[in-house]
Amino acid sequence: MDRITQGLLGAAIGESILGKKIGNKGAVVGAVVATIPDLDVALYLFYDKFEMLRIHRGFSHSIAFSIVGSLIVAFFLSKIKLFRRIKFRILLMFAWLCLFTHMLLDTFTAYGTQLFLPFSDRRLGLDSINVVDPIYTVPLFIGLLLSLWIYKLKPNRSTFNNCGIIISSLYLMFTLINKEKVNEEISRRMAKENIEFSSLLTMPVGIANINWYGVAKGQENIYMLKHSILSENNNSIEVFPINEKYLKEIDENVADKMRWFAKGFYTVDNLLGKIRIYNLQVDMRGVQTFGDKKVPTAGYFEISIQNGTTEFTSGSIGQSYN
Repeated sequence: MDRITQGLLGAAIGESILGKKIGNKGAVVGAVVATIPDLDVALYLFYDKFEMLRIHRGFSHSIAFSIVGSLIVAFFLSKIKLFRRIKFRILLMFAWLCLFTHMLLDTFTAYGTQLFLPFSDRRLGLDSINVVDPIYTVPLFIGLLLSLWIYKLKPNRSTFNNCGIIISSLYLMFTLINKEKVNEEISRRMAKENIEFSSLLTMPVGIANINWYGVAKGQENIYMLKHSILSENNNSIEVFPINEKYLKEIDENVADKMRWFAKGFYTVDNLLGKIRIYNLQVDMRGVQTFGDKKVPTAGYFEISIQNGTTEFTSGSIGQSYN
C-alpha cells in the first residue's frame, strides 16, 4: 500500500508494543522500521526498469527478509540506550511485526509480492484492496492520534490505538469477503453472456471496495466488465484480443518476464514495430481510447529492437516516459 499507510501501521505497532515503555518514541521507531522493505526503490539507481520488475517487492518483501531483517533491527536497537531496558524478544517481536505486516499488507493489493523468495519467485496478490484506501488508513490514524496525544499519560494509553488496528484489520478481512461476492456476480454475468474463460481477475478501483473491474481470460481474448456493489451493473462487457503472437516477435526471456509480471492478464499490440504490453494485473485504470483504438488500461510497457538491442520503456496513454 502507500507509504503513509505503511508508516502508520508501523507506528501503531510501535505504540502497541513499546508505547508504555518509551512513550511516543515507540511509534516513531515503528514507522521507520515499517518502511524498510520499500527501500528497495533505491536500487533504481543501479538497475534499469526492466530488471526492477523482478527486484521491486522482491526479497525485501519476503518472509525470509522479515526474519533476517527483524534479527538485525532488534540487535541494533538493543545496543541503543533507550531500548536497553526492553527484553530482546520484545524488540524482536516488534521488529518482525513491523516488517511482516508491511509485506502482508502489500500482498492484499494488486501489484503483489514475492513472499516466498528465495524458494519461489511466484508473485502473490490477493487483489482485494486499492493501493490507497482511506477506509483502512483513517481508523489507524485516529486511534494512533488519540493514544499519542490525548491519552498519552493514561495507564491504558494504547487502548484507542489498538482499537484502530482492530477496525482496520476487520475492514481488510471484509475486502476478502466482498471480493468473493464480486467474483460470483461477475462469473454469473460472464456465463449469462455465454463467455467461456479459464481464469478471472477482479480488482477494486477507488476507495471503500465499491467499484471493481473483472477481467476474464479466454483462449484468444480478455473480457472486461466494470462492476459496482451499489448498482444494477448493466455495463457492457468489453472485448480485447490478447494477441499472444506479438510476444513471439521479441526475446523469449523478455516475453516470459512480461507474462510472469502480468500473471497471465495482459494484451499485446504492435505499433509501428514496437511491441506494447498492457498489464492488467498491475495497472487497472479502465478502458482508454487513443486515436481510433480502444485499449484495456492506460499504462503500458513497450519493447523495441534498436541496432540488435532490446529497448524497454513504459508509459501511459497521453504520456510516455523511459
